[in-house]
Amino acid sequence: MGRVTERRKVLRIRDGAVSSRPDTLVAEEPLEIRLNGKPLAITMRTPGDDFALAAGFLVSEGVLGGQRDLRNIVYCAGATADGSNTYNVVDVQTAPDVVIPDITLERNVYTTSSCGLCGKASLDAVRTTARWPIADEPPVRVTPELLASLPDRLRAAQRVFDRTGGLHAAALFSEEGELLDVREDVGRHNAVDKLVGRALQNGGLPLSRAILLVSGRASFELAQKAVMAGIPVLAAVSAPSSLAVDLAAETGLTLVGFLRGSSMNVYAGEDRIAVRAAAAQG
Repeated sequence: MGRVTERRKVLRIRDGAVSSRPDTLVAEEPLEIRLNGKPLAITMRTPGDDFALAAGFLVSEGVLGGQRDLRNIVYCAGATADGSNTYNVVDVQTAPDVVIPDITLERNVYTTSSCGLCGKASLDAVRTTARWPIADEPPVRVTPELLASLPDRLRAAQRVFDRTGGLHAAALFSEEGELLDVREDVGRHNAVDKLVGRALQNGGLPLSRAILLVSGRASFELAQKAVMAGIPVLAAVSAPSSLAVDLAAETGLTLVGFLRGSSMNVYAGEDRIAVRAAAAQG
């Protein structure tokens, strides 16, 4: 199986001094996801948690809604001409009664580590109907102080980033700020899929009391993945896109961006942020 990191020789230049040394890089390899034996998608990912990645991807596609929908996930043998297993192809077998949405049939989706899903026919095709509307009752309430503490806690949990500097991360926190899970990947969408997939495998969906924190920007796709998993709060250390804000407003998702130090912007769902009334009006 592919390793999470690899070593490469580099020419290092520092203040005019030149030296040759090995450098640690994050590994990137393709993963083909098959659904009941049929090719569905290819994503560039960091090897590891491949079954969770495939399961989480299918949650965001509206195929899987809970643990009982998933029968099995296996690596496909004979993935090369000589019959050896590359561990880069997985087949997801659904339960017999799972209805496969038309959007997932007879199509090949290619995803990259930078942009997430590409080649969607239209924006409407991405707006998959969520299995669970965001329904946190009683509503999740988080303070700005709690949100401000989360990026440092995420950074402290990034084991591979410390060795490579080349990974995105996503983490789930409880509404009290407890770190529930963290995943790393070259693609931020993959890191989220790994989180959601592990939750599905453990019978933890919907994640109706969780906070999702991502290390980069908040794209429409990441907002969609949060909604599909029933997550009420999505926070990002960088900017959201306009479509992410629109989707958050439509679905009731709380969307926080530019979460840096004690500063942040709340773009939607501000009712879950426990700010003082006077401060909110100021």
